Amino acid sequence: MEIGVLLEPEFENNLDTGWLRSIAEAVLVAQGVDPGVEMGVVITGEEKIRELNKAYLGKDEPTDVLAFAMLPGSSGDGELFFATPPDGINHLGEVIINYPRAVEQAREHRHPIEKEIAVLIIHGTLHLLGYDHDEPEAAQNMKSREIAILNCVEGKRR
Repeated sequence: MEIGVLLEPEFENNLDTGWLRSIAEAVLVAQGVDPGVEMGVVITGEEKIRELNKAYLGKDEPTDVLAFAMLPGSSGDGELFFATPPDGINHLGEVIINYPRAVEQAREHRHPIEKEIAVLIIHGTLHLLGYDHDEPEAAQNMKSREIAILNCVEGKRR
């Protein structure tokens, strides 16, 4: 698995890239994803995520996390249908996190920023893997996977 991590300069001292990578990897392992995949995690600010949200989703507002999947298709319940690319590496896509929003949400939920960032990486990565929350049953399925993976990740930190 290859997981690229990019932190905007103003957030470089706030998070450890190895830790961010390990959270995304934990999701991929928990979901049984083949090791021949790559994805990216980007930590950015309000303005950049607003620009992306407007350009790609038509919403002129910031959000906490965006996921841009590069999959050829999925079943909607996390089961992937890959077409093998010429280089043999499946490019899942990018998870983009709004760091200031994550700080705000961590404060609201009264937990550490690291937990909020982990929640957002898990959520975004599950989107890359075909999960969604547009219907109640799909939302419940996605939420239960998020909780299970978060519990696994938190258990390893203790």
